[in-house]
Amino acid sequence: MGKISSEARNRYFEKIKEYKKVIEGINRREKNLLNVIQSDENGGGYKRLILADEVLNRVSYNLLMNSLSVSLLGIKNETFLNDARKDCYKSIIYLEEVVTPYLDVPFSEYEEKVKTIEDFDDEKRYALVQKLGFTIQSVIEGFGENSKWKWSFVELEGRYATITKNLINLKTVVSGMDPRVSGYEVRLAHLKLVKKLLQQAADRYRQKYELSTLRADDFQMAINYLSALRRLHILLGETEESEVIKRKIDVWKLKMETDSKKVEKESRKGKLKSEKG
Repeated sequence: MGKISSEARNRYFEKIKEYKKVIEGINRREKNLLNVIQSDENGGGYKRLILADEVLNRVSYNLLMNSLSVSLLGIKNETFLNDARKDCYKSIIYLEEVVTPYLDVPFSEYEEKVKTIEDFDDEKRYALVQKLGFTIQSVIEGFGENSKWKWSFVELEGRYATITKNLINLKTVVSGMDPRVSGYEVRLAHLKLVKKLLQQAADRYRQKYELSTLRADDFQMAINYLSALRRLHILLGETEESEVIKRKIDVWKLKMETDSKKVEKESRKGKLKSEKG
């Protein structure tokens, strides 16, 4: 890396100072809104939606400061990237508090929670999950391919998929899938995104299992995401698609059981060897 000029360094610190002031403003608004929620839970769902959005704005400034560090100083700023990563989780947690982190369950189990934000229209819901997805992807790209967080991002992406699903009112969405009903295109786009993300989360957990951990709970999570996708297909009356997913689930379950038996067998062999030794 070449020597950093004093001019580049000064430009960097001037810009950083500017963006840190914006972040301080976001921090104050977040703290104030949390105090309001603590003293009065009425409308808490809507307030948490605001918090989730504000936190994503803070992520964008941390990513911007990291980009400045790369372009002006020639190095990534791990502090800014880590703050951005943590805030992605924070935004998701605020949303989970609104519509639950439930994955493969009937809609009735979290319907009442979704009803608390019924005035948050379909367009705003879709815009929020798009913003969240773009932000998460930007953070992942900021860290780079060989980041130590590579496999932990699988959980983040999975929770994002779950939130994207849970922000949809699955009781009213079917009747809203008539092209003549206002907002049809947004609802269709949101549902397509949910299907894509659930499949992607399943594939990523399977990949994590195969290439990193070999942990049965990662494989089980992959199956859970497929199961949630199948549940959605059934709800939407998409019989053919649900059958395709069912067959895939059966294959994955068989593979998981086979691998589990193999591990048990190897474990028994190891014990016998140690006893003989």
